[in-house]
Formats: sequence, C-alpha cells, structure tokens
Amino acid sequence: MWVDEWSGQAACRDTQPDTLFVKGAEQNKAKQVCSSCRVRSECLAEALENRIEWGVWGGLTERERRALIRNNPGASWAEVLRAAKSADRVGV
Repeated sequence: MWVDEWSGQAACRDTQPDTLFVKGAEQNKAKQVCSSCRVRSECLAEALENRIEWGVWGGLTERERRALIRNNPGASWAEVLRAAKSADRVGV
C-alpha cells in the first residue's frame, strides 16, 4: 500500500539527520537504515521527483539517484515506484 504521508512512518524518523547526510563509506551505514523501512519507495519517490541532491533517500545515494534520473529523464517516479511496490505486494 502506498503511503502519501510517509515521513512519520520512516525507519529514520528518530535518527539524527547528520547520519543520513554523509559522504563516502559512511553512506553504506546510512543505506542500512533504509533497508527495512516500509516507506522506502515513497521516500525515494520524493527525492527523485523533487531532485533532492543531498543525502541518502529511499536507500539510494545522490549519485545513484542522479543516474536513475539521467537514464529515465521523463519518468514519473511516484507512478513507477507505486506500481513496483504494488506488484511486489501481490508477489508478482
């Protein structure tokens, strides 16, 4: 199920923001926070749709998000990720 008001349910909601806005190898630790988050797709869609340039969002670094945007310039990320999350939920 897609959650529009996702931030209150995020796994990082009680994490210090500085933990998610790091560089280099520290980004792998930040990505671990996202790995079990139930609203990871919504968070990632927010970052992609709004071209957020800093930090780990939805388990992806800024470099990883830029690559997605560059390779899919016209994508509606909320639609793409909503469909993927829905398909995953029904086991497709």
